[in-house]
Amino acid sequence: MAKKKPFVLRIDPETLAAVEKWANDEFRSTNGQLEWMIHEALRKSGRKPGGEKKEKGE
Repeated sequence: MAKKKPFVLRIDPETLAAVEKWANDEFRSTNGQLEWMIHEALRKSGRKPGGEKKEKGE
């Protein structure tokens, strides 16, 4: 498993509640949901380290 660096995230309560609900709906932890969201945003923008490219139509 890759080493992970902890950091503090400031987020408004309404946004956090929405992320927590989304995480619960997908059987993930809130932290896991945030990691997935960041990964997907980086992948879709073509900025994901490791050579993954943005797919056409995304």
